Amino acid sequence: RLVESGGGLVQAGGSLRLSCAASGHSFSSYGMGWHRRAPGQEREFVAAIDWSGGSTWYEKSVKGRFTISRDNAKNTLYLQMNNLNTDDTAVYYCAAQMYSDPKGIYDYWGQGTQVTVSS
Repeated sequence: RLVESGGGLVQAGGSLRLSCAASGHSFSSYGMGWHRRAPGQEREFVAAIDWSGGSTWYEKSVKGRFTISRDNAKNTLYLQMNNLNTDDTAVYYCAAQMYSDPKGIYDYWGQGTQVTVSS
């Protein structure tokens, strides 16, 4: 089970840190990712991290602003989001996959957390 938290309303230029708490599986065995779905749009890949935290991947529009990380001892995934803009408004989902394929198929999904950026 994956449970996201940390979403909310923030002004453009601000920051948020999302968390995803994992339970019920061996968290450290899974590649993890963040995705988002903006209103009226398809869900899109945001960032991913391999099981060890040693490799990360980012969608072009967030690279340099967002940082994905994980703490395997706490079974928690994070997404630090800085310099947010209105295009980042979306529901953010964390997801887990058995094999690190950042833009591939994910096996488990959280319920999502809303991030709203005001201008």
